[in-house]
Amino acid sequence: MSDDTQPHLVVLTGAGISAESGLRTFRDGDGLWENHRVEDVATPEAWARDPETVLRFYDERREQTRRARPNAAHLALAELEAAGFRVSVVTQNIDDLHERAGSRHVLHLHGEIRLARSSVDANLRYPVEEVSARGTIAIGDLCDKGSQLRPDVVWFGEAVPRYAEACDIVQEADALLVVGTSLAVMPAALLLEQAPLEAPCWLVDPHARDLVPPGVSPVAEPASRGVPALVARWREQGGFDG
Repeated sequence: MSDDTQPHLVVLTGAGISAESGLRTFRDGDGLWENHRVEDVATPEAWARDPETVLRFYDERREQTRRARPNAAHLALAELEAAGFRVSVVTQNIDDLHERAGSRHVLHLHGEIRLARSSVDANLRYPVEEVSARGTIAIGDLCDKGSQLRPDVVWFGEAVPRYAEACDIVQEADALLVVGTSLAVMPAALLLEQAPLEAPCWLVDPHARDLVPPGVSPVAEPASRGVPALVARWREQGGFDG
């Protein structure tokens, strides 16, 4: 059990941590997400134009997520929490690898692939497995208001409804850890600005020395090596060094 009197580590994670579990995103360099243009599968316009393709795309992503496994970085963060540290994860990722590793305090900025939601009321959300025995979303699967269900994912061009909640979490940080993201995606890019000035911050990324902003300590390692090393150090010393 974590102790609310303990220093609070806020972890900001992005695609890089999930990539080590085999999950790709369009940011892998070619502007495509699993051979699809983002404009064709991850925008409100794509949904209005061709909902069948959008649903099929996210069904495939959901199946990939089911097959993926948490890696050493996910597991190390969960172990830190299990050891009594206060750990909050704010992730840009839509997969559930943090939860499956054992992390209990996870906020998904961009939604969750394992959930469906109403296309008219974002507050009506359902586990996809409850929508159908197929574990997919199909045309004709409706919410309680009779509207077509869609993936519970924040598409490009849509508001990020949990951003204010994420800011509140970051403002309470005693230390920050950024993993697998350059925080180039807005509005997540502004999250670091919400942190207390005195809170130490680490960036774990193979190119961290090129990406690191002022005041952030670079850890130029893949997430699966850099995060466990930091966690081992923090557990040994009983806190987060500056």
